[in-house]
Amino acid sequence: MTRGSADTPVGPPTPLEPGRRRRFAELTGSWRAALRIARRESRRARRRTALVLAMIALPVLVLAFLAASYDMAELTPQEQLDRRLGVADAELRWFADAPVVQDEWGDTWYPRDDGTSAMSRPTTADEVTALLGPGSRVTEIRAGSPMTMRGPRGDETLQAWILDLADPLARGLVRFRSGRAPQQPGEVALSPTALRRLDGRLGEAVPTADRTRTYTVVGVVEFPDDLGPVIALHPAAAGPADAQPDSRWLIDVPGTVDAAMVARLNERGVVVARRHVPASMTSSRSFMGYVGPANTSDLSTMVLIAGLGLLEVVLLVGPAFAVGVRRRRRDLALVAVAGGDAAHLRRVVLADGVVLGVLGAAAGLLLGVGAAFAGRPLMEQYVFGARFGAYRCWPLALVVLGGVAVLAGVLAALAPAWTAARQDVMAGLAGRRTPPPPRARALASGLALVVGGAALAAFGASRTSPAVILAGLILGELGLVCCTPTLIGGLARLGRVLPPAPRIALRDASRNRAAAAPAICAVMAAVAGSVALGGYLASDAVRDARTYQPLLPTGHVLVNRGDPALRPEPSLEQVSAAARQHFGASAVALVQGTACPSVGGPASYCSVVPELPLDHACPFQPGDNLSATQRRQALADPRCRDRAADYFGSYVQTLVDDGTALPLLTGADPAATAAATAVLRAGGVVVTDPRYLHDGLVTVQVNEVRAGRDEATTTRDLPGYALTPTSGQPRLLLSTTAARQLALKPVSYGWVINTSTPPSQRRQDRFTADLRGFGTFSLQVEQGAAPRDDSPLLLLLAAAAGVITMGAAGIATALAAAEGRAELSTLAAVGAAPAVRRLLAICQAGVIAGLGSVLGIVAGLGTAAIVLFSANREYATAWPAVEPYPYLVPWPALGVLVLVPVVAMFGAGLFTRARLPIERRLD
Repeated sequence: MTRGSADTPVGPPTPLEPGRRRRFAELTGSWRAALRIARRESRRARRRTALVLAMIALPVLVLAFLAASYDMAELTPQEQLDRRLGVADAELRWFADAPVVQDEWGDTWYPRDDGTSAMSRPTTADEVTALLGPGSRVTEIRAGSPMTMRGPRGDETLQAWILDLADPLARGLVRFRSGRAPQQPGEVALSPTALRRLDGRLGEAVPTADRTRTYTVVGVVEFPDDLGPVIALHPAAAGPADAQPDSRWLIDVPGTVDAAMVARLNERGVVVARRHVPASMTSSRSFMGYVGPANTSDLSTMVLIAGLGLLEVVLLVGPAFAVGVRRRRRDLALVAVAGGDAAHLRRVVLADGVVLGVLGAAAGLLLGVGAAFAGRPLMEQYVFGARFGAYRCWPLALVVLGGVAVLAGVLAALAPAWTAARQDVMAGLAGRRTPPPPRARALASGLALVVGGAALAAFGASRTSPAVILAGLILGELGLVCCTPTLIGGLARLGRVLPPAPRIALRDASRNRAAAAPAICAVMAAVAGSVALGGYLASDAVRDARTYQPLLPTGHVLVNRGDPALRPEPSLEQVSAAARQHFGASAVALVQGTACPSVGGPASYCSVVPELPLDHACPFQPGDNLSATQRRQALADPRCRDRAADYFGSYVQTLVDDGTALPLLTGADPAATAAATAVLRAGGVVVTDPRYLHDGLVTVQVNEVRAGRDEATTTRDLPGYALTPTSGQPRLLLSTTAARQLALKPVSYGWVINTSTPPSQRRQDRFTADLRGFGTFSLQVEQGAAPRDDSPLLLLLAAAAGVITMGAAGIATALAAAEGRAELSTLAAVGAAPAVRRLLAICQAGVIAGLGSVLGIVAGLGTAAIVLFSANREYATAWPAVEPYPYLVPWPALGVLVLVPVVAMFGAGLFTRARLPIERRLD
C-alpha cells in the first residue's frame, strides 16, 4: 500500500450524497409528471385554458408593448449624437467670452473663472471659421420663436427653425419628403404636420396670421426630433435683428475634432459636442436606471403598485384554477391512491399555474413586442412626437415581465393546490364534494392583516411616506382576502330566509369558496382603487377651487400685444369697437405700465415697487419651520393673512391709471373704487395691500438697474389709498402726476375688457382677427373659481372598475354554471320551471358583484381618508398655511358602482339559457 493510500480512509461511501441525488431525482421526476399532466389538462379544458391565458397574457402584452416602445424611444448616446450632428464633425455653441469647462458630451458647462460674462452679441460665421482654421466649413442652426400662420380653420402656431437646408451640413438634420430646400427669404419648407394644418401644397403660398407676409412652400421636410408643426426658414428671412447669441454651429474640419481642439475652443468660451463616444460612456441601460437616495421612494412605490396589479390578476385567475381542481378531484384522488402524498397533489395543481403562466407570458411577450414594432409609426407620430432609434425590445424588462406572469399563474394556483392536498380521498373517488370546514386560523390571520395594514398606513400617513401607506393598504387588502371566505359562510347562513334561487346562490358561493372568494376580492380591489382615487380627485378639485385667486373679475379679458415695437398700436376706440362687437363689452380701458426714460438696452431695466414698513411686515417668512405655538401666532396675526400675496408671491405689479382701469382690474366695491379714483386724480397712488399704507402715505422705490448693478434708487412718500379688491395680484397704481414726480413714463401694456360672461374661443379668435392688422395679440380670460370638473375622469375610473366587476362576476357565474350542471338537472327532474336557471345565474352574479362592490366601496373610502389625512399632515406645519384637503365622497363614481352589480346581474340573465339541462336519460 502506498503512502497516499494509507493516508486516505478506506470504507463504504457516505450515504448522504446518494440520498440527496435520490431526493433530487424524485423531485424532478415528480415535477416532470406534474407538468405532463398539466399540459394534458390544458388541452382537455380548452375554454378554461383560453380564459386563463387571456387574463395572464393581456397585462403582459400591454406592458411588453410599453417596454419595447420606451426602449426604442430612449435614444442611446451615439444615436443622440448622430441625430444632433447629422453629417457634421461637431457642434459648437459660443456661450461666453472667457474660458469654460464642459462635460464629455457637450451638454453641460460652467465658467472656469468667477465673474465670467455671457455672450451679449450674436456670433458670425466668419468668427467661428476663424477659430477653426483654413479648410473648415460652418453652418448656423437657430431655433426661432413660434410663428403664427393663417390656416383654413384659423390661426396655426408653428415652431420655426432657421437654417440653410441647401448646405449639406444642415441637410443632414432633416429628411426630405418632397420638393427642394428654400433658397430665398420668401421660400419655406414645412413638416408634413404643418402642411396638413395649413392645407397647403408645394408651390402654394401660405400667409402669416396678420397677412403682412406670404411664404412659398418649396419643400416638405421632417425633423426627426420634432414631428409636430415645424416651418424651416432661410437664414435671409430672419434678418440680423433675429440673431440669437446661443445659436448652434455645425462644423466640418479637414482633420478630426480631437481633445486638443476641444480644449482650445473651451478657452474661447465655446462648448463642443464632437462625434466621438467616450469609452467611459456606454449605451447600456439598467432595468430602472440609476437608483439613488432621491428616487428610492418612487421606485418602491412603483413596485408596490405593480404588486397591486399582480394581486388583481391572481384574484381574477384564481377561480378558474379552483374550478379546475374540483372537476379533477377524482383524478387527484387516483394520484393519492397510487401513492402520491400531499406534496405530489400540490405539485400537480401548481404545475397548471406554471404551464399556463409560461404560455400566457410567451403569448403576451410575442404579441406585445410585435404590436410595438407594428405600431411604431403611430407611437412616433401621435404619442412621442419624435422618431425612435433602432429596433430593440429591452430584453431584461421582458424577462422580468415573463417571470412576473409565471409568478402570477403560480400564485393563482397556490390556494387551490393547498385545497387539493387536503381533500378527502374517498369523497374524491366517489365524486362527492366536501365543503371546506371553517378555518378560524384564516379569519384570525385576515383580521390581523387588516389591523396591521391600517396601523402601517396610519404610520405612513404620519410620516408622509407614500410607499409605507401603499404597503399598509396592500396588507389590509390581503387581510380582507383572507376574511372573505368566512364572510361568505356567514352570509350563507342568513340565506335560509331567502327564496330558493338566492338561497342556492349563497349556498354555492359558500360551498365553492375557493372560486367565489377570489372573484369577490378582485371586484373589491378594483372598486376600492376607483373609489379611493375618485375621492382624492374630488377633494383636490374642491381644494383648488377654494385656494384659487382670480387675476381679474370673472369674465373680464386682458389683451396683451405680442410685438409692440414692430407695429402701430390700435386706438382705444378700435379695441372698444371690436370688444363690443364680439364680446358684448360694456367698458374697455387702457392698461399702462411704467418705464424709466434713462434706462435702455437689453441688460438694463427699471423696477418700481412699494416699500413695506417693517412694523407692517409679517414676522414669519415663507418656508420658515414654525413650531405649533408660532404657527398659531402667525394665523392670528393680521399682517400674515394676505392670501393674494401668498398665491402670487411677493411681486407687486405697478401700473399707471387715472381710475379708468381700476374697477375693471380689481372688481372692488363701487364706493371704494370712487374713493380710490379720487386719490388717483388728486395725484396720489393706490395699493391693493393695506400693509403698504402708513399714515396715509405709500413709500415708492424706483430702482434703475444696468448690467446687473443698481445704478440709482429713488424713494418718495406719496399720498395713498388702500383698496380691498375682490381679485387680482398685489398692485400699485400710480397717478400720472405721481409717475411724473418719480421721473417715470407710462408705457402701454394692453387693454382690459369688461364682459358679463367669459367669451368662447371662437369669439376670442374673431376678436384677434379684427385686430390682426396691428400685430399679434394674446388674451387672458378670467374663467372664475369654478371647481374643476373631474366627472369624466371619475366616470372613467368607475367604468374601469365596472368592467372588472362584470368580468369577475361573469367568470365566476360561468364557472359556477359549468360546475353545477348536475344540480340544475336535479332541479329539472323535480319540476323546476326553466326560468329558475336564469334566476339562479342572476343571483350568483349578484352575490359576486354586490358583495365585492360593497366591500370595495368601504375599503376605498377608508383608503381615501388615509391618503387625504397623509396629505394634510404633510402640509400641517408649512408656512404660509396651506388649504387642507376636504374629506368628500365621489358620488358620481359611487352612483356608477352601485349600478354595476345590477348591470352584471342583467348580463348574467341575458346570456344564460333558460332551458334546464338533462345530464342523463333513463330508458
